[in-house]
Amino acid sequence: MKNTLLLLFACLITSCESQRFDTIIRGGTVFDGSGNEGIVTDIGINADTISFIGDLSSAKATLEIDATGLTVAPGFINMLSWAVESLIIDGRSQADIRQGVTLEVFGEGTSMGPMNEKMKEETYDMMRRDPSTAYTIDWTSLGEYLESLERRGVSTNVASFMGATTARIHELGYANRAPSEEELMRMKDLVRQAMEEGALGIGASLIYAPANYSSTEELIELCKVAAEYNGMYISHMRSEGNNIYNAVDETIRIAREAQLPAEIYHLKLAGKENWQKLDSVLMKIDEANRNGIKITTDMYTYTAGATGLDASMPPWVQEGGIKEWIKRLQNPTLRNKALQEMRKPSTAWENLLLMAGSPERVLLLGFTNDSLKQFTGKTLAEVSRIYGKSPEETAMDLVITDSTRVGTAYFMMSEENVKRQITLPYMSFGSDAESPAAEGVFLQYNTHPRAYGNFSRLLGKYVRDEKVIPMKEAIRKLTSLPATNLKIKKRGLLTPGYFADVVIFDAEKIQDHATFEKPHQYSSGMLHVFVNGVQVLANGEHTNAKPGRVVRGPGWKQLKQ
Repeated sequence: MKNTLLLLFACLITSCESQRFDTIIRGGTVFDGSGNEGIVTDIGINADTISFIGDLSSAKATLEIDATGLTVAPGFINMLSWAVESLIIDGRSQADIRQGVTLEVFGEGTSMGPMNEKMKEETYDMMRRDPSTAYTIDWTSLGEYLESLERRGVSTNVASFMGATTARIHELGYANRAPSEEELMRMKDLVRQAMEEGALGIGASLIYAPANYSSTEELIELCKVAAEYNGMYISHMRSEGNNIYNAVDETIRIAREAQLPAEIYHLKLAGKENWQKLDSVLMKIDEANRNGIKITTDMYTYTAGATGLDASMPPWVQEGGIKEWIKRLQNPTLRNKALQEMRKPSTAWENLLLMAGSPERVLLLGFTNDSLKQFTGKTLAEVSRIYGKSPEETAMDLVITDSTRVGTAYFMMSEENVKRQITLPYMSFGSDAESPAAEGVFLQYNTHPRAYGNFSRLLGKYVRDEKVIPMKEAIRKLTSLPATNLKIKKRGLLTPGYFADVVIFDAEKIQDHATFEKPHQYSSGMLHVFVNGVQVLANGEHTNAKPGRVVRGPGWKQLKQ
């Protein structure tokens, strides 16, 4: 045994001349993801694992890639992915793979499980309005959904938070009330099951109905269960504008009382009148971290957010789901009440129409109703003029006709704040978007350009061109930082024994091309991507390989030990 160990050690400190690998990446500038400077060296991969990093000049491999002059890094982690359905439709994850994403993290408030029969029927009802993207629901729990993706075949790895909203809908539907003691116990049991299946923690989206019907105390109780499994809390806060201080305080309180770390989804200051609040927000986060309450953040690299027209309407009008929402919008008295509330600032709910500052800065991204598809890519102001109605009334009519929340982009943020946030040491990145392909059914809708460009925009615009942060720091924020926050094992670093999620790109050429006018454009400059040791992108083209796996959180690992 001793001699065997000595031989193995000798191989590790030499060039491994006699060893063969499945893949050797030669001569690239390797950034290991830790924040260290890049070094020119070789990487040897066997099966799904990084086997060796060092001089492999005399070693051989089935596949050899000359990475001279290129950057080699761990695969990127998308901290906020909405590819939950796009991966069912097309498992290649084209938009993200071509930017170097090898792990999609789901669960902003809602998760794809657990589902009861009523939730499944509601989902099928939505599909019937647009059969081109229909699929079969062959799962019930969150763990079963992730396993379904792996079974269907996906190019990226997948992981998910358990949605706090999903637990609430499962037990309360869309009612605007507190859960009973029995209902809360059942919600906590759902969280317990999800954590044991590998959920990363609890995800919330408190700006939206019915999520914003949840009290802080309700969220604390759910998070206490996640904490039992070493999970975390991650939140689209109750406010990102007028009431942001209270929203940050609530996030910190939940982390403190539930005794778990917390992350703020897509940190932003929405609305010009709120841009100057960034310093005070960061002071709150820094103070919490000094006091031992771990608070981290993520973001996307654009000044516009994308959600729906529901973010322009008061929460009460949306109670009960889309059908009840539409009924209220068609009731003259309730419609007028909602109309008045949409027109005046409030700290009780987040009105993105007002935060955008003008209907000219509200862009309509997609519809399911064929009669409305002519308005895709137009502003709310343009459609308002066509309708001959106010922007608020037009928004209501669009929801009624489309029977959806209507995908919408709001231009609300400051470029200066975007740059400042990128430099924060605890900032990672998420697209907050699906991962489509620039073909087929995906072309029926516009999307936010972040779906195609969020990560390459960071590396091209903000690292190379504007030098906001150095490459080594950008790669750390895309890899080891989120992996550490999520408590994911053996991913996020290039080191022997870790899974071979590896990206190779040209730092001088990596570039986003998607725009709001023409969003379906792939990024360029990402040349090779490996997921679990399998090449998914080769010379910038997808190989159609689907080696993605379910990545499970710390609760699942604890259960299996």
